[in-house]
Amino acid sequence: MARLGTVREDGEPHIVPFVFALQDDTIYSVVDEKPKRTKGLQRLANIAAHPRVTVLVDEYEESWDRLWWVRVDGHARVVSEGPERDRAVELLAAKYPQYRDEPPTGPAIIVDIDGWRSWSADP
Repeated sequence: MARLGTVREDGEPHIVPFVFALQDDTIYSVVDEKPKRTKGLQRLANIAAHPRVTVLVDEYEESWDRLWWVRVDGHARVVSEGPERDRAVELLAAKYPQYRDEPPTGPAIIVDIDGWRSWSADP
């Protein structure tokens, strides 16, 4: 699980949890069948307006010497069909058994990573 940070058309920040797969310098996610109020998700509109995004993956432990985070910044795009979307579904199904049983049918969010930052309490 990670968090996807986008910017609304009006400049306000927006962050949501999401599942993802990483291959090389690209992050893949697909709008899945989990209950949502609408398939017209705010994150999709945000990416259309401002494609710059941030993805944060972190680990919290009661023992603070095991804390860590990784943040990637990049450019996102929404892909509704075609080989890139199919690849996203394939990678996610390999990582998450739930997607093998019920492949997601929504558009893919594809993030081309521009840079990585990380921190760990354990040097």
